[in-house]
Amino acid sequence: MNTSQRYTLGKTERLKSRKLIEQVFKQGKAFSIFPFRVIYLLKVLDTNSVLPITNQPIRNTNDHLQSGFTVSTKYFKKAVDRNRIKRLMREAYRLQKNELQKIVVEKNIHLAIFFVYTGNELPDYTTIFDKTAAVLKRVQKNCNEQTKADS
Repeated sequence: MNTSQRYTLGKTERLKSRKLIEQVFKQGKAFSIFPFRVIYLLKVLDTNSVLPITNQPIRNTNDHLQSGFTVSTKYFKKAVDRNRIKRLMREAYRLQKNELQKIVVEKNIHLAIFFVYTGNELPDYTTIFDKTAAVLKRVQKNCNEQTKADS
């Protein structure tokens, strides 16, 4: 059996539902690791395996973890700069999310995570990559604590 990991960020892994995004910002927990503000929402899934709010069925393991990315227009007036930062954030996340995805699938929870870039300077890729790793470690820790508290 092929055990190689796939580093993808498909359509179902993106946070696009307006209802779910609103719920993440209203009910989610947040923390900051400069230059990111991270808002996330954990939902324990029932046995019928439908996504919360949208009531869409979970088709595969990618549906357990959804993410969104944004950059403020306050500091980056040009769309070119905002798009570049979002592209860097998505790439760093795509390469590092597999461990978090395993945890989320094992514990049968749905995790919606939203990254907000709060810095005011155009970053380089290594900075984004390192800070994304720190963010994902913290989210993993919070996932483990949350599921222990629920059980």
